[in-house]
This record gives sequence, C-alpha cells and structure tokens, in this order.
Amino acid sequence: MRNYILINVAFLLLICGSCVNNPTQQTTSNLSATEFSNKIKELPAAAIIDVRTPEEFSKGHLANAKNIDWNGDDFAKQIALLDKSKPVFVYCLSGGRSSAAAKQMRSDGFNEVYELNGGIMKWRGANLPEVTGNTTASLGLSKQQFDELLKSDKLVLMDFYADWCAPCKEMKPYLDEISKDMADKVVVIRINADDNQSLCKELNIDALPVLQLYKNKTRMWSHSGFIYKAGVLKQL
Repeated sequence: MRNYILINVAFLLLICGSCVNNPTQQTTSNLSATEFSNKIKELPAAAIIDVRTPEEFSKGHLANAKNIDWNGDDFAKQIALLDKSKPVFVYCLSGGRSSAAAKQMRSDGFNEVYELNGGIMKWRGANLPEVTGNTTASLGLSKQQFDELLKSDKLVLMDFYADWCAPCKEMKPYLDEISKDMADKVVVIRINADDNQSLCKELNIDALPVLQLYKNKTRMWSHSGFIYKAGVLKQL
C-alpha cells in the first residue's frame, strides 16, 4: 500500500513538473512603462511592434519598433511572419489597440507577448526615449503659448485628444455642442496630444482623453478617461 501511494505521488509530481516546463505555455504580461523598457533591455533581440497608424508612428515611436497597423488590411499577414516561439513587445497610443492585438496574437499561438500598459502616452510621461521618422515634425504648443490660451474672461475647457482615440472621438460631438451652445460662457480648446508631445509631458498628460477646466488661468477641474456630457455640464 505504501509503495502504491509513493508511486501515485511521484506520478502527480511528474505531471505537475511537465506543466511548469511546458514550452508551449503562454506568458501574458502587461507592463508599466519602466518595466516595459527594462524588459526590452533584457530581451534585445525581441520584436517590438507598434500597432498604431503610420501617421502616428512617424510622430514618434520606440527605437527599433516595427509599425504594423492593427486596423490595417494586412495585420494578420504581417504578424504571421514573426516567430511565435520568441518574445514580442506590443504597444499603441494608450493601450486599447495593443491589448486587442496581443489577444489576437496569443490566440494565434504566440507564447510570450508583452504589452505596454497605457501605451506610448505612459512611456512619454515617464520621460523614456523615442525616435521619430519625421525630423521636421512640429513640437507643437509651448507652455507659454498654452498659458496664453487660458487668458479669457470665460471658462476655458481644454480637451486633450488624439485622432485615433476611440473615447476621444465619442466625446467630440458633445464637446462641439457645448462649444456652440455655451459660447457665451465657455471656450472649448482641443489639443492633439500627438502634435503636442512636449506640452503633454510638461503638463503630465499621460493618458487620453483628458479634460481640464480653467477659470482665470487657474485649473478648477480635471478628468482623465471617457465622461458623459452630463458629467461635464455639471462642472460648467
């Protein structure tokens, strides 16, 4: 009886050990900007995939990154060219598209996919390096120019957005309505985060969308992420 128990224990240990060492077991990791950077240094040969649009990519991207547009027609074809057994890094603007892309890649058999939590916005917020494919790109508004926009006898509602940000696009119609219907009370100013990277860093804008409400050049309210029109009207 004792030998029988020992044999069964040994068998269970063997099964557990094989599960731990299974080379096809997937690794899922959602890393902060600093962790993502450190992991890239640990795995210098790993592919880095930027799943934003070519236009976004040209305005700034991680070094050695390859641009494969998640919404492009050939995403699946391009990804299929990668070695599924090797680690790969994936990121986008704020994390939405890269999360969807990583999920697809894992279902396709990729074993080790690392995501940049919060996307390149968090990367920029952490003052980590990036390169640009467009050396003539404008740096956008300076902090001094931004401060000039706040000089108004009305409330100033700043909308930090990106063209490819889904919540930003969903909020735009009602922000346009507010700008028109409440023109006597509030000025709505939209600032494209991709075109104003330096300003966003200085203002610690590391996620999108972001709304900031100013009165007499003093910030009275700030909100990060999607918000319904009623929530904005309450602040106005």
